[in-house]
Amino acid sequence: MSNPLSRRGGALVLALLLSSVASLASAAQPPEVRLVIRNHRFVPTELAVPANTKIKLIVVNEDPTPEEFESHELNREKVVIGKGTIPVYVGPLKPGRYPFFGDFHSDTAQGALIAK
Repeated sequence: MSNPLSRRGGALVLALLLSSVASLASAAQPPEVRLVIRNHRFVPTELAVPANTKIKLIVVNEDPTPEEFESHELNREKVVIGKGTIPVYVGPLKPGRYPFFGDFHSDTAQGALIAK
């Protein structure tokens, strides 16, 4: 005959363990920063991001035409279709300014990440 108290104790330990694993998984997710392409321009043109931290840049293209998020300093080049959304992972970045541009509209689509 099994002890009901030991079964409850085991269930409690299992629940605590699962809660800890879920907390660690959410803590491992990089912070998200949103960048919008509107009228062939990045909005906002400058984004402050935490230094020494990997981030997930969510690029939302509100224009009907594609654009390419590109940065030599970030070593990234990724197309986002018209009305599309893409993730761009960057970092961890040292404190500083990291310019980016839209390769298809480089005269207007310009911006920078500012790592602080």
